[in-house]
Amino acid sequence: MSRILPPALGAVAALLVGLGTLSAQPAKAPEKTPEPYAAREGFSANSVPQGRGEVQLSFAPVVKRAAPSVVNVYASHVDKRSNARASAMDEFMRRFFGEDGGRGPGGMRGERAQKSLGSGVIVDETGLIVTNNHVIDNMNEVRVALADRREFEASIVLRDPRTDLAVIRIKNPTGGVIPMPFGDSEALEVGDFVMAIGNPFGVGQTVTQGIVSALARTQVGSSDYQFFIQTDAAINPGNSGGALVDLQGRLVGLNTAIYSQSGGSHGIGFAIPASMVKAVVDTAKGGASTVRRPWLGARVQNVTPDIAESMGLDHPTGVLVASLAAKSPADEAGLKRGDLILSVDGQTVDDPEAFGYRFALKGIEGQTKFGVLRGTGRITVPVKLSPAPETRPRDVLKVKTRSPFLGATFVNTSPAVAEEMQVDFPSEGVAVQAVDDNSIAARAGLQKGDLVLAINGAPVTSTKDLDRLTRNTLNMWEVAINRKGEVLTSVFGG
Repeated sequence: MSRILPPALGAVAALLVGLGTLSAQPAKAPEKTPEPYAAREGFSANSVPQGRGEVQLSFAPVVKRAAPSVVNVYASHVDKRSNARASAMDEFMRRFFGEDGGRGPGGMRGERAQKSLGSGVIVDETGLIVTNNHVIDNMNEVRVALADRREFEASIVLRDPRTDLAVIRIKNPTGGVIPMPFGDSEALEVGDFVMAIGNPFGVGQTVTQGIVSALARTQVGSSDYQFFIQTDAAINPGNSGGALVDLQGRLVGLNTAIYSQSGGSHGIGFAIPASMVKAVVDTAKGGASTVRRPWLGARVQNVTPDIAESMGLDHPTGVLVASLAAKSPADEAGLKRGDLILSVDGQTVDDPEAFGYRFALKGIEGQTKFGVLRGTGRITVPVKLSPAPETRPRDVLKVKTRSPFLGATFVNTSPAVAEEMQVDFPSEGVAVQAVDDNSIAARAGLQKGDLVLAINGAPVTSTKDLDRLTRNTLNMWEVAINRKGEVLTSVFGG
């Protein structure tokens, strides 16, 4: 299913799930009629087709090449509850709502199933398939249907929520499969023809055609690495995880989200570039179940027009180094606070999202080179590529005593934890790793990534501190947390 994005923030009047109707003044007629555009030699906008070949131009050869590699993904989560626990609710649902009493596909009482529908792309001969993580999120059973209607069970190889990508593998792919080759998403240009292939609304494999509407779209909000291909090829629910292909039938993007008010396509769809997809697939091929990314150890920020003017730039570009962690790759490379990073290995970056995307693609071995403006001079800074270190044990703690923290899981902070949760490091406090649904901690408003700083005025520097401070039941709890750089203090009853 295609991810439908949440409402936009700030001054954007339209929803992120759809652009509202925009009114505009009628454009003035051009003072001079432009010359006809020659689409190709011997043919212009004023010409008529000269033969059957010009009338019968078709994308069919591209579809025949690419379509066999696109699959339908059916995922489900079967919750097997005990009969004693389920029976009362099952009887209630059967009597008043006509449901099946909690019977699963096999008719077993005490099972509840959640289901998800999406698409995927075969990327190697062994039956490895890439799809969106939100298609299989929280699911424990996956089946895929190939274009030729063969169906197979699949196992989950890797989940990467930060990119909204996942890799699954067909179990025993008898009869062989046809993988789709990767294209070069870095070579795409606005205006290039592309096609989206997937399973919209569960109707079966469908092909739509359009152009690349924009590149490097950020602020879309469907993953931590915001750097999307925008296309007007129709993408609808169920297309998630499907292929965006070029005219050579190569994978240039993985369809993942749409702007829509109705849930249907309005000509604004987004795809994860193939360069990021390939990096995640290569990790899965290497046998890893998680994706490890390079750690910089520096916080960067946007360049405003005022900052650009003060630095002698004619327009805002690059990212400004705001802070560095001691002994981090950024610190050891000699980066300084106030440096302006303009490029990563020669590729220009215009905002923190683009910088994060470019840097994440570099892997965790060797080095990369930053183009940096320092003062009035431009320099090249080599930066070592390495994963974020686990500088102290996580000491995972799940609070079980009655308190505002009941139902939350906590870990000690380290560069590795900060990188996973996208929080600044160094940072004080202990990090919220997870919050159970409908728990006291959830109702208290705790969120993943929060840093608990103090309880009733006592500092919290480790999970051992948190465990000690929550052992006793109290009538009042004063809690200080750091949420995305803002310190919040709340008081809760016991």
